[in-house]
Amino acid sequence: QVQLVESGGGLVQAGGSLRLSCAASGRTISPYVLGWFRQAPEKEREFVAAIRWSAATYYADSVKGRFTISRDSAKNMVYLQMNSLKSEDTAVYYCAVDAHYSDRYYQANEYDYWGQGTQVTVSS
Repeated sequence: QVQLVESGGGLVQAGGSLRLSCAASGRTISPYVLGWFRQAPEKEREFVAAIRWSAATYYADSVKGRFTISRDSAKNMVYLQMNSLKSEDTAVYYCAVDAHYSDRYYQANEYDYWGQGTQVTVSS
């Protein structure tokens, strides 16, 4: 089992930055696919970013060039640096772990473990 706890969300003005953190416990997560998803009110959960053991990274087109996913294997952490935030980035952000190495890193139902989420609100 893997437990995930996100932190770092909050209220920020458009154009600002936030860094989300996800602390994992129960198992070392660095060998797995680590992802960030988000869900805005009345919308489906959507893929934001993912990182593999190889350090290959993937991003949704809407965040490419603005967000950066990274991990710290020693600390069993995964991060999401968010720059140039826009009002449309407002959502609850979730970190997730895919423990079976799916190629479909962009699909939420491929992930086995989820955090409780952290709210990000961008004011325009």
